[in-house]
Amino acid sequence: MNTFKQTLFGTGLIASAILTGCSSTGQQAQSSGLQASTTPLPVIVTKQGKHQFQVDGKPFLMLGAQTNNSANYPAALPDVWPVVEKMHANTLGIPVAWEQIEPEEGRFDFSYLDTLIAEAKAHDVKVVLLWFATWKNNAPHYAPAWVKLDNQRFPRVVTKEGKLLNSLSPHGKATLEADKKAFVQLMTYLRDNDPSHQVIMVQVQNEVGTYGSKRDFSELANEIFEQPVPVELTQALGVNNGSWQTVFGNDADEYFHAWHIGRYVDEIAAAGQAIKDLPMNVNVALRNPFNPGDGYSMGGPTDNVIDLWKVAAPHIDMISPDIYFRDHETATKVLELYARDDNPLFVAEIGNDQPYARYFFSMLGEQGIGFAPFGMDYTDYANFPLGAKSVTDEVIAPFADNYALFGPMAEAWAALSFTHPVWGFAEPDAKAMSGDVWNAKGTSQAEPDTEAPAPGEHFTQRADLGLWNAEVTYGREMFWINPPTGNTPASGGAAIVRLSDNEFLITAFRARVTLTPSDELAGQHSMIERVEEGHFDGQQWVFERVWNGDQTDWGLNFTSRPHVLKVRMATYSR
Repeated sequence: MNTFKQTLFGTGLIASAILTGCSSTGQQAQSSGLQASTTPLPVIVTKQGKHQFQVDGKPFLMLGAQTNNSANYPAALPDVWPVVEKMHANTLGIPVAWEQIEPEEGRFDFSYLDTLIAEAKAHDVKVVLLWFATWKNNAPHYAPAWVKLDNQRFPRVVTKEGKLLNSLSPHGKATLEADKKAFVQLMTYLRDNDPSHQVIMVQVQNEVGTYGSKRDFSELANEIFEQPVPVELTQALGVNNGSWQTVFGNDADEYFHAWHIGRYVDEIAAAGQAIKDLPMNVNVALRNPFNPGDGYSMGGPTDNVIDLWKVAAPHIDMISPDIYFRDHETATKVLELYARDDNPLFVAEIGNDQPYARYFFSMLGEQGIGFAPFGMDYTDYANFPLGAKSVTDEVIAPFADNYALFGPMAEAWAALSFTHPVWGFAEPDAKAMSGDVWNAKGTSQAEPDTEAPAPGEHFTQRADLGLWNAEVTYGREMFWINPPTGNTPASGGAAIVRLSDNEFLITAFRARVTLTPSDELAGQHSMIERVEEGHFDGQQWVFERVWNGDQTDWGLNFTSRPHVLKVRMATYSR
């Protein structure tokens, strides 16, 4: 940030401004002839179905913390930064509300962002801004009063029975234009006042969709519903042309709603990216992938309409799950569903209670680019039972441990996971079904009616690494071969990168990792050739010591202390 702007932030002159049309700071910066920033824009790079987030021109792994909803004011920020610091987070997800920047139509106030960006820079923390506007969890609560109280100009969804819902309709053209105008002003502010790109991503809306109706059944919506499905969608999905009902049958209402919300969001994102081309995402109020029912938020990019959303919203760089399923099987299934060749996995929200921390390792195994537990501040709110009852040092600790482990190697991990195969393991729940053996994806490999498993199989995960197999177990003595009994509570995790056929980068918490030869090496003698412990300086490996003897004879045992190992396996002839 240039000296001119730092001086303005310091005096508080900007913070007192009420801006009309665009930010006064942006006008001053342009009129002063300041040079454009040479810092590269954040960008998502995709190659052969793998993804890398680049920030400041370097690979970047988001070790995130998302605040509670109402932390988006300067007075609340002192309750945010201490938690971010304790977590060792490098990224803060925090809202900016439409009602906050445009309380009166056409008059804009960006004083909150002046403070937020200056403080984020001082704390050396990047920011993901969450645009709370037309939708925030279905409702328009964060839209300005002049929007949410004018149902004639900004219409809401109407149910099939004629009931008016508290969810704005995606067919309201005036709503779209007003939201888009405000978003363009937000992106103009960022272009003119954040040259070093402290804000690295923008989330467009929050958990879009509608509870209580599969779509809008207003007169206008019904007229549009009778029109043919857009050809671009039928061609992309490989289905015949026709009406929504003809093409999609029982799914027609939900698909129609998802398409129009997706198009609405995409138009806003495209307008914003035309001003400042930052990566943009949408987050998802999920449905249960195993038992979805019909009570979830319809119209958002739930797992059954991801393909449709990808067509509807090409300017959205990623669809990001909000995970509040505590159990291992459901949480890891969600990660699998949203980690796609065409979709970088970013866990935009996850519960902040202890059971969720282990899924950080599962995210890494899906080649994810970031992870952000929700409600990480001291503003005295808790979304229990989805998260912890309160934010305490004990609650922060498991997330802080993960980030302390990966913070020094975040750039290296982001670089390696883009070019090398990766695996991630999260400890399964102790109440796993009898007979289940879990693989690295966290899915069951056995039917419930199979014979009783061997001792410790509930706490054993396996993965095929190529020439070698990995076995990850939980709850074992370091110096013994007794079967694993699991941790109490389940809290272990492991991550592996295959550097070459015989060399691996391995780290874990509260787990034993054992490498054994695959069938391809049958008949050959094998052994660990070398285990180095070290750390990364940027992307450069720095050797510290060799593990051998007791440290390797019983597998690689990881405790609650951070250890990063480079392991080389070998075979030898008789």
